[in-house]
Amino acid sequence: MKNKFKIRVGIIGDFNPSYPSHVATNEAIRHAERALSISTEISWISTIDLEKQINKLEEVNALWCSPGSPYKRMKGALKAVNFAREKAYPFIGT
Repeated sequence: MKNKFKIRVGIIGDFNPSYPSHVATNEAIRHAERALSISTEISWISTIDLEKQINKLEEVNALWCSPGSPYKRMKGALKAVNFAREKAYPFIGT
């Protein structure tokens, strides 16, 4: 039985289904969801969007800086990392 609480995970990166690491990132979160009996919502947040609109990160509970660079906009990715550090958001970078 899953909790009513949903953890919203924002993945910083530019999703590409042909990158095995991107597919594996989604699968890892789904695996953790099942193992912990929790609910998650995964949102890939484009580095292009982050370069202009960092407040999108406030919509999630935790951040994961995706594997499989290059990012389309490194500046957007770095802004997101800085946001997580300054706001004390749960964060993982791979």
